[in-house]
Amino acid sequence: MDKTKPVEKFRAGQVSCAIWANEITVQGQTQKVLKASVSRRYKDRDGAWQTSTSFLRNEIPLAIFVLFQAFESMLAQSDEQDRVEPVDEERVI
Repeated sequence: MDKTKPVEKFRAGQVSCAIWANEITVQGQTQKVLKASVSRRYKDRDGAWQTSTSFLRNEIPLAIFVLFQAFESMLAQSDEQDRVEPVDEERVI
């Protein structure tokens, strides 16, 4: 089976953020959206590598840093195809 690979990946220490391209259908039209996932790698007691989505206090700034890098990259890649905006609905910010 062919695994889907991230569009881009950012890393700071043990913390990483991956950007994924997903297709969704809105009002019958397929659109591409970008999503980010954050994780950290660590070795367990047996020395085997594990992945977690929870962070120690000192890892939170690293998670923020990689998320900010991902956000900047997503903004740079954005165009009309990347945005999903509802039709005939008021947008509240």
